[in-house]
Amino acid sequence: MVKQEIIPSVIAKNQKALDKIIKKVKNKSNRIQLDVMDKKFVKNSSLDFDFKLPKLKQKVEAHLMVKGPKIWIESNYKKVNTIIFHIESTKNPNEIIKLISSKKKKVGIAIKPLTPIAKISRYIPKIDMITVMSVHPGKYGAKFIPSTLKKVTQLRKKYPKLIIEVDGGINDKTISKAKEAGANYFISGSFLKKEKSISSGIRKLKSLIK
Repeated sequence: MVKQEIIPSVIAKNQKALDKIIKKVKNKSNRIQLDVMDKKFVKNSSLDFDFKLPKLKQKVEAHLMVKGPKIWIESNYKKVNTIIFHIESTKNPNEIIKLISSKKKKVGIAIKPLTPIAKISRYIPKIDMITVMSVHPGKYGAKFIPSTLKKVTQLRKKYPKLIIEVDGGINDKTISKAKEAGANYFISGSFLKKEKSISSGIRKLKSLIK
């Protein structure tokens, strides 16, 4: 099975807020995820400005919860290592996959809780990872939806080496269920925020998936 990662998510309305969060998560994990929201694809906004990142040792993935991901990719691809777009956000997924690949970035596809796997099946051979949303996107601290893990199980059965990321409601009560289903990347936002420190929160989650 592919390597397991606990990945802190980053939500920020402005550069000052971003700098503050990056300071907290810097070098505390192998990867971080930037939650990009445009108030169109989802109700909230985050990193919907020309943000700047310091040099990081961590890999940076961008989870695009935006309508028309093409524009964001063209403007911001240099800032990240992996770009995850929602299958529901574009009429031409192949175009987005080709665009991300042409920028020499890893490609991920995210699916909402109610989106069936059938909608992404034909694209899987062309991508590096899948993000299964275990909450409805755009709401920080939303409640975990257990039924979404059926998709993780189905995907893992069919694609044993694929990176499968679960995003939403990941905490000390839900992470082991996500792992059992077959996930190997776990996005955590509000849980880590509530812990004494990012490091102790990550340690706690790691201990539950050993």
